[in-house]
Amino acid sequence: MRSALIRRGRRWLYIAHRWIGIATCLLFAMWFMSGLVMMYVAFPRLTDAERLAALPFISWNKVQITPDRAMAVAGVEHYPRDLRLSMMNDVPVYRVTPWKGRAVTISAVDGSIIDGITPEQALAIAAHHPDAVQPHLLEIVTRDQWSVTARFDPLRPLYLIALGDRGGTELYVSSRSGEIALDTTRQERIWNWLGSIPHWIYPTVLRKDGPLWRQVVLWISGICLVVAVTGFWIGVLRLRLSRRYAHGAVSPYRGWMAWHHIAGLIGGIFVFTWMFSGWLSLNPGDAFSGRGMTRDIAVRYSGHDAPDIVAAFQSTPPTPAAEARFVWIGGRQLMVLDDNSGRRSLVDPATGAPISLSHEEIIDAARHAVPDAAMMFSRQIDEPDAYWYTLHHEREFPVLRVGFDDPVHTWLHISPITAEVLDRSDDGRRTYRWLFNALHSFDFPLLLRYVPSRDIVVWLLSLVGTIISISGVVIGW
Repeated sequence: MRSALIRRGRRWLYIAHRWIGIATCLLFAMWFMSGLVMMYVAFPRLTDAERLAALPFISWNKVQITPDRAMAVAGVEHYPRDLRLSMMNDVPVYRVTPWKGRAVTISAVDGSIIDGITPEQALAIAAHHPDAVQPHLLEIVTRDQWSVTARFDPLRPLYLIALGDRGGTELYVSSRSGEIALDTTRQERIWNWLGSIPHWIYPTVLRKDGPLWRQVVLWISGICLVVAVTGFWIGVLRLRLSRRYAHGAVSPYRGWMAWHHIAGLIGGIFVFTWMFSGWLSLNPGDAFSGRGMTRDIAVRYSGHDAPDIVAAFQSTPPTPAAEARFVWIGGRQLMVLDDNSGRRSLVDPATGAPISLSHEEIIDAARHAVPDAAMMFSRQIDEPDAYWYTLHHEREFPVLRVGFDDPVHTWLHISPITAEVLDRSDDGRRTYRWLFNALHSFDFPLLLRYVPSRDIVVWLLSLVGTIISISGVVIGW
């Protein structure tokens, strides 16, 4: 009876792997090849450096409205998520972002709310981009392949403007706020059709419905997990290392079947971990939700829930700035200035005089940041480590890391230059770092330390995965 059940179980194991594999082997091949493209060309996004480079310097003499007045116009009475001043072509504007609701753009000249701009204004904004040669409007976009996600919804519709440069740069300018929402280049657009779009199953017609896209990818990757597990299981069952097959072979197969068997044994574990970590990237069951900065932490670190800012700028800051951000740290009013190259400085918002905060002052403010928790440690990170590194994002160094004894063991990473909280992590986020980033992108500290070694390892394993997939395509055919 037991042997009959084992035989029947093996039969269904083979049937499941064969037929699900035939249905999904092209997906496997596509994932491995597109993943290699994604190592070098990411999906288009607007970085802080690109955004700042396209902003003109603030004309302080035109600023007539104070930050606290801008908050009042925006209807924000408590500590905002973000409050910044920059130029919209030749007009200084405040951008006020509450913790709930969308950002509000307010003229710093007369205090009026800006909720729409003309195509001519959008072209003037685009003309400040360092790559602008002959900007011209291509179309008004509601949603396209590069602006498909919901984070662009508050900015739609978007003016799509070609800069006329050799790189084929195109800007998406919000018709509501005048912000540059996104930029793409010709190279990014071409390579992403071979990289991120097939890899993420990202056609606009599907991705525009976020919940539907998430369910489709969860189910597809879940089914592919079954293929990976059953394939490796069968590979082990058919392997003979001691009592070998004819001619001393460890596999009973020949030709493409042998390639599929041996490559599957060599790379099967990695195929599984790639599938599993890719499945986790969709956050099934919302297991990794709630990561990032919270209002409670921001307010407690600022030291003031209903902050006031000085009534007027009494003098122009000594250095030109493309953007000014207003923050509070330990109850103290501060202004962070960014120039076009991304250099940051901290000044007094009233006088424009440079300010520097000591590590002790920053740590003292951070001590009260996490509700009902004591600070357990604080240290300066001078070089990349397992949780603060630069592969996917530009990271500031040095950085202060502060840890707390709350139930989720919160860490804050704080800039020693501007005292801003750059990142918050907890047990769930650090676990996700190993389950996703490490398993899917091979962000292991040793490989990150020697960048070519990581590329070599990923290329070799992707080659094995491609052999498994292509041989599966041939066998299936």
